[in-house]
Amino acid sequence: MTTPAAAAGTALGQPWSSGAARTPDGALSVAGLDLRALAAEHGTPAYVLDEADFRHRARAYREAFEHAFASIGTGVDVYYAGKAFLSVAVARWAHEEGLRVDTATGGELAVALRAGIPGADIGLHGNNKSDAEIDRALEAGVGRIIIDSLGEVERVAAAVRARGGEPAPVMVRVTTGVHAGGHEYISTAHEDQKFGLSMAAAHDGAPSPALTALRLVLDHPELRLLGIHSHIGSQILDPSGFEVAAHKVMGLRAELAAQTGVLAPEVDLGGGFGIAYLPQDVPLDPARLAKDVASAVQGACVEHGTPLPRISIEPGRAVVGPSTLTLYTVGTVKDVTVGDGPEPFTRRYVSVDGGMSDNLRPALYGAQYHAELASRVGDEAPVLARVVGKHCESGDIVVHEVRLPADVRAGDLLAVPATGAYGRSMASNYNHVPRPPVVAVRDGAARVIVRRETEDDLLALDLG
Repeated sequence: MTTPAAAAGTALGQPWSSGAARTPDGALSVAGLDLRALAAEHGTPAYVLDEADFRHRARAYREAFEHAFASIGTGVDVYYAGKAFLSVAVARWAHEEGLRVDTATGGELAVALRAGIPGADIGLHGNNKSDAEIDRALEAGVGRIIIDSLGEVERVAAAVRARGGEPAPVMVRVTTGVHAGGHEYISTAHEDQKFGLSMAAAHDGAPSPALTALRLVLDHPELRLLGIHSHIGSQILDPSGFEVAAHKVMGLRAELAAQTGVLAPEVDLGGGFGIAYLPQDVPLDPARLAKDVASAVQGACVEHGTPLPRISIEPGRAVVGPSTLTLYTVGTVKDVTVGDGPEPFTRRYVSVDGGMSDNLRPALYGAQYHAELASRVGDEAPVLARVVGKHCESGDIVVHEVRLPADVRAGDLLAVPATGAYGRSMASNYNHVPRPPVVAVRDGAARVIVRRETEDDLLALDLG
């Protein structure tokens, strides 16, 4: 629905979407839409997705990496990470901007197919794919299936034999031993975790699991080895890890070629590029990042004496994360005295009408977020505050520490930026709270792309 555009305001900068601004009367707007009007029409909590910002970020990563890799003489494919947030509309936007779509489950694959994404432009990940998911991927003709274990090689080959037809294009996911990113839970290339196959040689001198899997793929005529896949972590703000990973993966590629005569045509270096969650954060610049990664790939191939492969990358949260904010209404406000020593202090607890059911990341691994009043400018000086949810958990924290005006009160609107990645994707019905809608905004207009759940939706699942 189109609503009157908000008056021109002042852009907010990091960590907000490019369309977020403070209007002259102190409210927040996104894409020219006053958030007070949006809350009145669609209610809170709600995810507000800036479509133009999403498209710009998708296009910026594609163009930056295409330019950087063309300059060294090879091509690149950019994959949108469906796990960050996926809906039919978002999958279409990503594809329209030239991105392919990466899926990690049958459900994500179903959404991408519903969006009309050609199978050849879809990849299927997953450390524990079901037979049904493998069959669905083969039926859809996905462009690649990422093999994640030795046993999966034969399972995919058997599925191809049962169906007949052309060999399935597969990549083998390897763990490089490079530790990168934020919390341990989102660092994905160390040895002691569930993803991929280790590049480390066995203690008895046998080939590494990664090399064994690659050779096993070559032994199966039902499979076509597309390449090697690596992913070193998430929320990465230092690109140096990609240089180390590139050298290791290119070394494995060269070793496979030396032993078998087969040079894998493609290498996926993953992604997990970091974004700004707090005003002081500095996100990665796509152009600089692409240039650094291309240089690392070129250097690694020169070192190993191999021609350049085609590259694929997965920016992850960097496309959708900054494009979305979560809009809440403030309820209970209370002050809590912290500490019993000589210098106790007061923290203001600001409760909102959502919480860990719409943003699990702070409770899951202490993720940090920012918040600001969205309906007005406060009349009093800021005080130390903690934004919390309505759930029956003391760990139900939305923003651990932020300074909010002392006169924050029930009925105020509060906006938390950079919630596009994993907010709706990880959302739950804890305490039987319906999940919020996703409202896309562009040019002063809003439309719901994922509707709000209702209590009837919840009750419909309960068979009594």
